[in-house]
Amino acid sequence: MTALRRLLHISDVHFGPRHLPAVSAGIEALVERERPHLVVLSGDLTQRAKPAQFREARAFVERLARTSPVLAVPGNHDVPLWRVWERLLAPFGAYRRHFREELEWTFVDDALFVAGINTAQAFAFKGGRVREKRLAEVEKELTSTAANRFRIVVAHHHLLKPDGVDCEHACWGAIGAAERLARAGADLVLSGHLHQTLELFPAGPGAFPALHTGTSSSSRGRGPETGRNSAHWIEVGSESFMVRGLVWNPAATAFDPAFERRYQRRSPRPGER
Repeated sequence: MTALRRLLHISDVHFGPRHLPAVSAGIEALVERERPHLVVLSGDLTQRAKPAQFREARAFVERLARTSPVLAVPGNHDVPLWRVWERLLAPFGAYRRHFREELEWTFVDDALFVAGINTAQAFAFKGGRVREKRLAEVEKELTSTAANRFRIVVAHHHLLKPDGVDCEHACWGAIGAAERLARAGADLVLSGHLHQTLELFPAGPGAFPALHTGTSSSSRGRGPETGRNSAHWIEVGSESFMVRGLVWNPAATAFDPAFERRYQRRSPRPGER
């Protein structure tokens, strides 16, 4: 398969306590060496949404962006937890001031369409929700973008509660959102939050895969990834795409391949060219 586009998917970097600087340095080295067309960061940039933590996350993203563009969305840890008034009145104030003004944005080039959806919220410590306004925007953009573009949606939270995983319910509005994204032509959803690598099909087995990576640079891995760090390397071809799981190897101070999966790209809807 000849790769048209190459992407690195990282998540839950958690700058602050329990962040692992050696691993984030390894991410920077990987990006500099492999030069992906896009880096996707699916939320939880910080541990407690503190200004200094956002500044550290911003510096990390800026270093990555010297080589590759970066699309990031907030996670539940990017909303203040104990600063109650800030959480209720300006939950994304620190994110906007110290990291990036935009919470949701879209990356488009000749071969890619990648849309971010902010699923973090002020009224739940962990759980997320899909907001109707942004869902409608992404739905419209998916259906109107050129049919040859590979279409990715990025959200922090899960759209389906995975079997056998100790976690909260899927984010509010997830079932309807997954069905609408599938009808609009999404090829792939990239997420984090659950701190372990998972393959889910929230719109059914014939629709897009939703791929969760574990924590990419903190010591907060869960389940089979306790004490581990992971990421996804994605190569998009004209007819299929490949996803390679990466796992941090402390001895080699580098990410090693852990698995490889291939998926067929969706067929264009009638009338698409």
